[in-house]
Amino acid sequence: MGDDTGRLRIGMLSGPMVAIPPPGYAGTERIVAVLVEALAKRGHEVTLIGPGDSQVGVELVPTIEQALWSSGMSGNMTPYIQVSIERAWAECHRFDVIHSHLDTLSFSFARHCATPVVHTLHGRLDVPGIPELLDEFREIPLIAISESQRRWWPKNNWMATVHHGLPLEDAPFEAEPGDYLAFVGRVAPEKGVDFAVDLARATDHQLRIAAKVHEPEERELFAEIVQPAIDEGAASYEGELAAGERDRLLAGAAATVMLGAWPEPFGLVAIESMATGTPVIARRAGALTEIVEHGRTGFLVDDLQEAQLAVREARELDRTEVRRLAVERFTVDRMVDDYEAVYRRIAADAAPGSPAAPAEGTRSRPDDPGLEPQAEPSRVLTPT
Repeated sequence: MGDDTGRLRIGMLSGPMVAIPPPGYAGTERIVAVLVEALAKRGHEVTLIGPGDSQVGVELVPTIEQALWSSGMSGNMTPYIQVSIERAWAECHRFDVIHSHLDTLSFSFARHCATPVVHTLHGRLDVPGIPELLDEFREIPLIAISESQRRWWPKNNWMATVHHGLPLEDAPFEAEPGDYLAFVGRVAPEKGVDFAVDLARATDHQLRIAAKVHEPEERELFAEIVQPAIDEGAASYEGELAAGERDRLLAGAAATVMLGAWPEPFGLVAIESMATGTPVIARRAGALTEIVEHGRTGFLVDDLQEAQLAVREARELDRTEVRRLAVERFTVDRMVDDYEAVYRRIAADAAPGSPAAPAEGTRSRPDDPGLEPQAEPSRVLTPT
């Protein structure tokens, strides 16, 4: 496992959509960027397997020349994700562990790769087809980003639940609440932009929207919901802001609204908002119930009427305390400690001579001529 110093050789596998670090809106890719940098600072040998236009201080194995969203592409990304997996497979022998951020699309890679592959699952797991995949691949090691995300799948091989962490200490701060509401993320039905607009109208606040509008359905929703609100003065669209501008927008708000009626797997916007001192008004669903402390760092609501009450009460919260709690809970060091522990455990269990290690020659690429991969080889690790 690694070398005598405890240094691990880690392959970080990222998707083809967004470069690392991301230039604008992103969730998964921001976590990848933080992990790559922090793990390298701890002395690990980190290799990013991702878009060729990534700018990282570690070795880069390019999967495609330019990240897809920056090149203007939308639609089906699956062929490019397959290319990413093949690049990782070609390099896998160099690593003690590979950390995949491709969600369920690289499950087969994890089953058959000779190097242990752990997945952080960043999306929701109840959409069509995903339950069947989770049932089929129960042995591969998984990491959840919230207890809510993993709660329907107790039989899978969960190594840990790791809440995200970000470098929040230098976030801008405003001690007094502003006179607008903030919405940051994607213009998508599950993010609740329609409820956010309704709340702004009901409370006579302007809604300032900093969001990605890229996919066709996002553009349709923008035309249907956001543009009319802009036309009547209830909302403004700020575009897809870079990190500094986005944080200043959050810091100046009365509250950040996250009213999507879906089980949000995590919600980076929530911790970013709270780090600026701005409380979060969130639907009481998904991981936001683990992130937002009702009455301390924001409010958890069930409907629009409760959200209106929350807008009023948010002005009474101590924004210094909101910031303190967020910065203390969601640190990079805590997140990296958690991941590092998982990497070491997986690498140790896969080491030659370990009871959990696969027998020689039993794990291979399923298309290797003359070799038949076993259907269920492997290192089943004790869930946490």
